[in-house]
Amino acid sequence: MKLLILSILLSLSCLTAGLSQADFEKRIQTELIMVETGDVVELPPGTFMISGSLLMDGKKNVTIKGAGREKTYLSFSDQQRGAEGIKITNSENITLEDFTIQDTKGDCIKVQDTKGITFRNVRAEWTGKASKKNGAYGLYPVQCEAVLIEGCEAIGASDAGIYVGQSHQIVVRKSRAYRNVAGIEIENSTMADVYENVAEGNTGGILVFDLPGLIKKKGGNVRVFNNIVSANNYKNFAPKGNTVGQVAPGTGILILAASDVEIFDNQIIDNKTVGTGILSYFFTEKPIEDEDYYPYPARISIHDNVYEKGDNGKMQPTWKHKVGFWLYLKFGRKVPNILYDGIVEDDFLDTNGHLKPEYQICLKNNTNGTFLNLNAREDLKSFNTDVTGFECEQPALKPADLVNN
Repeated sequence: MKLLILSILLSLSCLTAGLSQADFEKRIQTELIMVETGDVVELPPGTFMISGSLLMDGKKNVTIKGAGREKTYLSFSDQQRGAEGIKITNSENITLEDFTIQDTKGDCIKVQDTKGITFRNVRAEWTGKASKKNGAYGLYPVQCEAVLIEGCEAIGASDAGIYVGQSHQIVVRKSRAYRNVAGIEIENSTMADVYENVAEGNTGGILVFDLPGLIKKKGGNVRVFNNIVSANNYKNFAPKGNTVGQVAPGTGILILAASDVEIFDNQIIDNKTVGTGILSYFFTEKPIEDEDYYPYPARISIHDNVYEKGDNGKMQPTWKHKVGFWLYLKFGRKVPNILYDGIVEDDFLDTNGHLKPEYQICLKNNTNGTFLNLNAREDLKSFNTDVTGFECEQPALKPADLVNN
């Protein structure tokens, strides 16, 4: 394998000797254009100011490797050109590892139409105060196949820190998302495993969404397990109009209009408004113009999770969201941990008024798994905490079929 030893050419000593930041940027962009199959592009230790998006297209079996997450920093704080920090398209078997990318105008790293993308020990962050002017996504693979995100960190995204959209065969593991609007989000994606992560201090910890108007219409077979989803009580700083702008501060795990989702063996702790929410798209009150879109959650299994709240289970839900305020009015500081909006069509129900198997929401063996059915199709007038009809079990979903998982 050919090795591009940029660390020798672009060391801090060389910068001091006369290689400017502009020279560094020009050289690395040139290498990303010229890189050949099997090459490793090495980024040296140091902090490097980058003024424009770094682009790579149509490459195969390439690694971009820094000296370590605490050693190599690519800063876009004075970005003049482009929106993304790094953008990779139409490629195959790409690995990004061991560096930090900061303060991009838009997304930190966007990877699109790529088969085989690995993010390993990469940090994506905005270093200032939380702001709607921060980029939307930290790590952002979209329309990809065989996605692995491990040992990574995302901080300060105005949408989602770690986001995988319209993709297939996904593993997100051993990573941390902090102080984002959404910590980790899986959207319109299939065969995804999200496990052994820490989502803490976000507005919402882990989101599984199916949204209308996208190229890939429907996700499914998403497993979220063995995660710590803790104290996601941060203010929502998403730009106006974004779907995640409707997420209530204090949301642990949120399922929106997604089907075939299994949530299990998680610690869902100190999320003050909703431990786990299961909502139809109608709950957003946004119009649906996509005729092929299915707006209801279906075949959801939530089992063997642990729910805890501080103050002996008495945490005040947010007042800065209409649902949180309504919950406070009805339940005070003792809000149930699992919330279902209850929006269904009549033909979803059997003669007992319970969801038919093809639509079931199943809850089982959840510690402190108190339940609330908003029955929102009745305008919240007949909400109830009756779990009858929801105490059921579904077959376990298949693990993500990812090579070397």
